[in-house]
Order: sequence, then C-alpha cells, then structure tokens
Amino acid sequence: MAETVTPSGTTSPGQLLASLDPLLREWLPRQRWFAGKGRPVTGFSLVSATELLPSDGRLGLHHLLVRAHQPPVLGAAVHPGDCYQLLIGVREALPPRLAPALIGHVAEGPLAGRTVYDALYDPRPAEVLLEALRTQARVGGLRFERDGRQEIRDGLVARMMTAEQSNSSVVYGDTFILKLLRRIVPGDNPDLEIPLVLARKGCARVPAPTAWLMADTGEPAQESYVLAVLQPFVRGATDGWELALRELAKGEDFTAEARALGRATAEVHTALAHALPTTTLGHVQLRRLVDGMVERLEAAVQAVPTLGPYEPGLRSAYEALAELAAEGRTWTAQRVHGDLHLGQCLRSPSGQWSLIDFEGEPARPLAERRMPQPTVRDIAGMLRSFDYAAHSATPPAPGWAAACRAAYCSGYAEVAGRDPRTDPVLLRAHETDKAVYEVVYEARHRPDWLPVPMSAVHRLALSDQL
Repeated sequence: MAETVTPSGTTSPGQLLASLDPLLREWLPRQRWFAGKGRPVTGFSLVSATELLPSDGRLGLHHLLVRAHQPPVLGAAVHPGDCYQLLIGVREALPPRLAPALIGHVAEGPLAGRTVYDALYDPRPAEVLLEALRTQARVGGLRFERDGRQEIRDGLVARMMTAEQSNSSVVYGDTFILKLLRRIVPGDNPDLEIPLVLARKGCARVPAPTAWLMADTGEPAQESYVLAVLQPFVRGATDGWELALRELAKGEDFTAEARALGRATAEVHTALAHALPTTTLGHVQLRRLVDGMVERLEAAVQAVPTLGPYEPGLRSAYEALAELAAEGRTWTAQRVHGDLHLGQCLRSPSGQWSLIDFEGEPARPLAERRMPQPTVRDIAGMLRSFDYAAHSATPPAPGWAAACRAAYCSGYAEVAGRDPRTDPVLLRAHETDKAVYEVVYEARHRPDWLPVPMSAVHRLALSDQL
C-alpha cells in the first residue's frame, strides 16, 4: 500500500514513523493482540498514515498501518512482517484516566515534546471514528462506509472495552460496538463478509453490520483492507464464557443453555449453507486437510516439546480420518465461524443466543480462514470451550463439561437433523487439531492455562473415539 496522508496534514508520514519507532518497539510487543511474541521488533515500515486530527492542536489523532519487522522463526520462510492498525493520540500530557493508554513521550521529530498514546482509550478520538462512519467520510486512503438503512445517532459517548481480546472494541452509548482489527491483511475479512451475507438472509442469530472502515491499497488490482466493523450492541447481554463460569460457580445446571447454543449454531450453519457455495470433500481434499493438521502438529511439537510423547497418538486421530476418505467416504464443507467458543456467543436478557466475531483464528492465513470447512470444526471449538470452563472451576468439573457437550450436540441435531457425535472420527480429528492449537497459544501467551489443553491432548491421544 502506498503511503497516504490527508491533504491538510502537517506531518510527513516518514518523519512521523521515525519519531515513534523507539516507542513502538517497546510498546507494541506488550499488547495482547501482538502476534510476534518472543521475538524482538527490529524495525517498522509504513503502510499508510492518515491524519484525522492535526497534531498542532490540543489533541492530535493519527491513523497508522505499520509493518513490524522481526527475525524469522527458525526454519521458516522469510516473512515481510505483520501489518498492525494503530490509532495514535497526541497530547501535551495525559490525564490520569488515560495512564493505561500511554505509549511514551516523543524525544525528537515532528511530535517532539508531546505524549502519544493508544487513542481508543480516549472518548474524543473514538467519537471521531463514529462521526466519520455516520457521515460516510473519506479521509486519505480511509473509507468510512455504512448501511444506509440503519441510523447512527450523533452524541453517543464512547468507552473502551478493556477485556483481553485479539482486537480492540469500543462501545458507543450501549447502542453500537466497534471492533477495530489490529492485525491487518488485505482481502475480504470474514468478520465483515459473513455477517453481511447472513443479514441479507435474515439470520437473526448474528448482529447485522451497521458500518465499516476500509483502506484502499493505492495500487491497481490490489485488494482493500477491512479495518473495523460497527454492529448493534446487545444491551444487557452476557457472553457465554462469563455466563458459564457464573453458573458453574453456583453449581447450577447449564445443559439447557448448552442445548440452546447448539440450536443457534445449527441455524447459523444452515443459513451459511444456503447463502454461500458448499463443496464435497473426497479423498484428495481430505488428504490435504489431514496433511495440514499433521503439519500443525509437527510445528507445535517443535514449539512446545511437552507435546512430543503424545505425537503418535494425536497423529493417529488424523490418519484415521484419512483412512475413511481412502475408503470412499465424503463430507460436505461450507463456510463456518472458524473460531467458535463460549466467548464468541452472546445471550440477551430475553434468552436469545447470538454468534459474533467471525474473523476466524487470526494466526491462520486469510485464504485458509475463508475456505469451506466441515461444520464440525465449529462444533469441536465449542466442545473444547466447555472443557475450558469446567477446568476453570475449583475443583475442576469434568462431569459438567461432559453434560454440556452432550446437550450442545443434541441441540445442534434438533435443527441440523444430524448429531455430530455420529461421525466420531471426523469430530475427534478436529477436536485434536483445536487442542494442539490451544497448546501452542497457551504456551506463548498464558502458560498458567497450559494444563487445560494438555489434559485434552492426553485424552485425545489415547482415544479411538470421543
């Protein structure tokens, strides 16, 4: 993408990045959504810079897309560096309420003597984004677009959501929620694509996008970047993870909610199958799918040696699936959620379940996230989530997880007409693939949680079926 700056910009994009470079090298790797944990940042290159509020005023605001360069992973191909979206606020000094947002104090360059910070923590810059979406503004290479059938009132007060996320979210007056994607890749991001498709199909299980932010590449034949999505905020809703932990702590039964979640998942899958193309997975396609699982397992064993003793048993889960395909079994693949778990589900005060966050696993390539998959991939993710919730209790409650897993599958069957447990080889392979992914994630980001997926690894490596 070519460098861009607003016509009224007073700061050279190159000079701006150079002045921020030493601060970003320290700040960026500490962020929850930074993907290159464990490797130093060696430098940055500018993808785009757009001035939204001039820096010579009391409050400046810069939108940046920067590529972070890091040493390559041993044995991996050279990588150009991940691209990140930053909203940089500029003030003389930060008030105490914005202390958690501090990036640092600029020593030299066009912002010398000023303080820079993550502007999403600040209501005023966040409200600038909403106003730009409301008015469908175009600023430099940024395009603020919206669904004209939905009203966006002005004057909505913004507040940053501080829960740990792989992206960042801002709530506007309990009316809208803006999800700002942090790790950016060009192309049709499913977090916008899928909800738009489902909205056209009238699927009430997924909030319809109200507005979205795009960035043009500035180069012919290059795809745009999806940067943010604004959706209705489900007022008073509780996410499934919080609700499950709350009910578990009280010793309450959760199977009715698990069954309702299964029905909601099946409704979304059914709508997606009607709205977007499906495909048949035969021997060749399944071999490719299994090879991908095996490759991820081998990479995981290298990253987390604790997995080594379990590798033969885990591999057997994948090979059992390949053997069925070699015998002539076929499966249907379609677009799915891609990273379904309790935290991606919202229960409204009326009891209605909604599915959110269709980005998929951000660590996987966008093309892979947009590929048709067996629906059991989502189901396996939810089954693993029940296991996570049960292991969060003191003491752990494996019986609670087993009951919820069974109820979820039964609810799914009520709508889909087929119970995922009737295809145990396919389900085991996908749950194994998910558990291996979790092991690597926890080892890198939350080592205290590593025993949870490792307990599943132990079970799956020794099991011929679920």
